[in-house]
Amino acid sequence: MKKSLDSLSITSELIRASRALLRWSQGELARASGISLPTIKRLEAMPGILAAHSSTVAALRRALESAGIEFTDSNGPGLRLIVESKTKKPDDGAGL
Repeated sequence: MKKSLDSLSITSELIRASRALLRWSQGELARASGISLPTIKRLEAMPGILAAHSSTVAALRRALESAGIEFTDSNGPGLRLIVESKTKKPDDGAGL
């Protein structure tokens, strides 16, 4: 059974790993989360659990999870990229 990682346990290492899986820059994470680029740089530079307000951590987590990251805690903190299978092709308007 997989266990979800508590938002307060998210580390800078998990944020960097999430960005790597998504191939996102710090700027892309800033845009997606609404958190300033200097704040993201500061948080990622410090090892361990993020030293930030819970609202900041929640915004980062929401942005990453919306992009397909799942934070886990089965044998320790971790993450994985969820790739959703698309059963429906996007409508390109060609049928109109």
